[in-house]
Amino acid sequence: MGQKIVVDQSLTEQLAAHSAVFEQLPAMFGALEQSAAQLVEVLRAGNKILLAGNGGSAADAQHIAAELTGRYLRTRKGLPAIALTTDTSALTAIGNDFGFDQVFSRQVEALAAKGDALIVYSTSGNSANIIEAVEVAKSVGCLTIALTGDSGGKLKALVDTCFCMPSGETPRIQEAHAFVGHALCDLIDRQFTV
Repeated sequence: MGQKIVVDQSLTEQLAAHSAVFEQLPAMFGALEQSAAQLVEVLRAGNKILLAGNGGSAADAQHIAAELTGRYLRTRKGLPAIALTTDTSALTAIGNDFGFDQVFSRQVEALAAKGDALIVYSTSGNSANIIEAVEVAKSVGCLTIALTGDSGGKLKALVDTCFCMPSGETPRIQEAHAFVGHALCDLIDRQFTV
């Protein structure tokens, strides 16, 4: 009855680390607006957005694809976005027959057309299957955007735009990825609102 709840100090530390990352995000606003404008051009041209990531980043890719095909905050037509993380038959067949490094690149090869966009998530920026997907997307003529952690890893030099979250901690990076994804959705939504 009436037990006192003691707040673990780690919660305060986590919130402080989260806030420190988010305080630096305004430096990305110009690039966010530019990327959103490019994605709007992709969609207005009748092209689509493909998204990919591993683990929690797979969930981020699926989340943003759902915001685009459904809606974010405003009522508008559904926008063509496909998360390459959702087809378990394709993922397991490709992984089994070609290797895990190709689970996304084979799908990009099959589904992407010139003028499409590929948005990838990798907290390290070094995920081999994400790098291969970007390389195939570039060869097809897709716009490429990456959301990564601090240094951007190998992806930074490969993509058209890299949003490097200012942290080396996966949870803080993923929290910032959620903000960037939502910001892109909001900026896109504004251009397609009924």
